[in-house]
Amino acid sequence: MTDLAIRLRGVVKRYGAITAVDGLDLDVPYGTCVGLLGPNGAGKTTTMRMLTAQAIADEGELEVLGFRLPEESKQARAQLGVTPQLDNLDVTLTVEQNLLVFAHLYRIGRADRRAAIERALEMANLGDRRDSRVDKLSGGMRRRLLIARALVHRPRLVLLDEPTVGLDPQVRQELWALIDALRTEGTTILMSTHYIEEAQRLADSVLIMSHGSVVAAGAPADLVAQHAGKDAVEVYGSPPRLAEVESTARAAGFRTRRTGTSVSVLGVEGADGRAPEGERRPANLEDVFVLLTGEEIA
Repeated sequence: MTDLAIRLRGVVKRYGAITAVDGLDLDVPYGTCVGLLGPNGAGKTTTMRMLTAQAIADEGELEVLGFRLPEESKQARAQLGVTPQLDNLDVTLTVEQNLLVFAHLYRIGRADRRAAIERALEMANLGDRRDSRVDKLSGGMRRRLLIARALVHRPRLVLLDEPTVGLDPQVRQELWALIDALRTEGTTILMSTHYIEEAQRLADSVLIMSHGSVVAAGAPADLVAQHAGKDAVEVYGSPPRLAEVESTARAAGFRTRRTGTSVSVLGVEGADGRAPEGERRPANLEDVFVLLTGEEIA
């Protein structure tokens, strides 16, 4: 029995001339939250689709909950909860009716069905909206219902594909609290996101993807220490001034990242006066993301 809820080795997925996922290795231990972090088009959603056998890999090995894909995908899906990136709730039904449909689909016994729905409503804090039609819910409530629907059968593993996409910061915080509750219960989570703060806040470890490949993997704090150091200096100015700062900093052996109106000079702790003047701050996962992918958040 493997100790991994998800195990991928050398996975490749092509769409014609486009390679969406290129040689992906991924380990998700039981009881952890792993984040797939990357800009749009990095291969995150394609990876999620392969884990549910909606897309079939062209090369590589995939195991989910000990089952090999795609041959044993039906057995894996029975113990898997999925929150898709796109809202596919039935808007003609109420909150409770949506959960009831999935309780039937997951073959929850009649005697256990009511308790399963009540638990999912409580987890998502939707008990007072059980009789509301989905088309009357706010965007945040609909995302919470998508997660509740994925939890109704008490899955061993939950896939969250961009769980807070398009939500304002306050609602995003509510969803984070729900995901934290899942982690407290010991549920294994694989979450794709392009919100860097979300990955740093929730994930035990992250894979940073770019153009279908993994460019870095590890605990957020370890990745920051490895690639960006402890401290950074933020320098603001005109484009010629920023270019000058970049050139001087790199000549002195520092790594830099550009963010439009500023340049971040990374790893300046212990610089002994060699770092430029600017606003001192702690290095963070966003520094690592931009440094390694060359992308702004989409």
